[in-house]
Amino acid sequence: MNFIEELTWRGMIHQMMPGTDEQLKKEMTTAYLGIDPTADSLHIGHLVGVMMLRHFQRSGHKPIALVGGATGMIGDPSMKSQERKLLDEETLRHNQEAIKKQLSKFLDFDSNEPNKAEMVNNYDWMKEFSFLEFIRDIGKHITVNYMMAKDSVKKRLSGESQQGMSFTEFSYQLVQGYDFLNLYREKNCRLQLGGSDQWGNITTGTELIRRICGGEAYALTCPLITKADGGKFGKTESGNVWLDPKRTSPYKFYQFWLNVSDEDAEKYIKIFTFLPKDEIESLVKEQAEDPGKRPLQKRLAKELTIMVHSEDDYNAAVEASQILFSNNTGEALKRLDEETLLQIMEGVPQFKIQKSKLEEGLKFVDLLTEEAPVFPSKGEMRKMTQQGALSINKEKVTDPFTIADTSRLLAGKYMLVQKGKKNYYLLIAE
Repeated sequence: MNFIEELTWRGMIHQMMPGTDEQLKKEMTTAYLGIDPTADSLHIGHLVGVMMLRHFQRSGHKPIALVGGATGMIGDPSMKSQERKLLDEETLRHNQEAIKKQLSKFLDFDSNEPNKAEMVNNYDWMKEFSFLEFIRDIGKHITVNYMMAKDSVKKRLSGESQQGMSFTEFSYQLVQGYDFLNLYREKNCRLQLGGSDQWGNITTGTELIRRICGGEAYALTCPLITKADGGKFGKTESGNVWLDPKRTSPYKFYQFWLNVSDEDAEKYIKIFTFLPKDEIESLVKEQAEDPGKRPLQKRLAKELTIMVHSEDDYNAAVEASQILFSNNTGEALKRLDEETLLQIMEGVPQFKIQKSKLEEGLKFVDLLTEEAPVFPSKGEMRKMTQQGALSINKEKVTDPFTIADTSRLLAGKYMLVQKGKKNYYLLIAE
């Protein structure tokens, strides 16, 4: 597989330094990509870079994931309007281990292949570096004029931000540049990958390698992912979409991809899956013929949920997402954990009821008119129930005088009431 050709048709190349393709065709090459360790999980904003590393390894080259323990202590000014909070070493190490575990789903760290992936932390080589050594050995090779010309610096100094820029952040590109120099010396790393906002920092590294070692190094960036409507990719009302199931459940993760627009789905399926070109073209054609079936979104959501979580999680997410829209038996509903149940019921009208009344036993005709007014009157409740228009937890109830008790509760607390085909209510027993 040719790495550059693969990324090109997938729309994953923004800028590339001359000579990069020739270097990759010449020999197995080592490349690195920096990952910010400010949390103990990656989110989908990191996925483009991770996919680049995976394509790189599949093309026979050696990927290095660099966790920015040192740079994470400073904060990259690129695309930021203010400085971030700094982390202590213990937190950074914890985050690094958690990130490596997630990356292991995408990259081969464990085989004996010559191109097996590695993870490094720039804190390991920066922590012993004194300030005086750094400005003498590294700082003297790069002029202030060169550093001021970078877009990330110009934007912060041009008055677009009220914050200005600290010397710490101004020095960031030198620290990142030194990472590249160090990996070039220690691991013969010849290429740095990153997002388009990193171009200035990456080229500072290639410049250091050229000036200090007289060596050739290369840069390749991918475009920053956007949404067709101009909104920020990967952000929802509740924040980032994380890869860690404790932060974003597999159900919510699946729903995120299932609900992207047609235009975004066509772009994302190239970037975030490994499906071959002909298969993607076939899905695009299918979507154009019948957009209502949404084959692109369904396949995108499937591929990503299986890749990031598992096939079981994918199947559970599909089953959960169909609960409100199909005539499932109550078995699927009973298998749901409480968090997923509440996520599915977001937006469904809710009533709080007293659990003690269910412990005593209560007729449904009283429960659904007096305690939780699902029906406006007992007469209408009896009539609709006898017509088969009432289901409790996806199971029909045809006798309005049936007793409702705690055995009906899901997760010991919830009851899903369906009136007619489309009206749902969630009862919460407290």
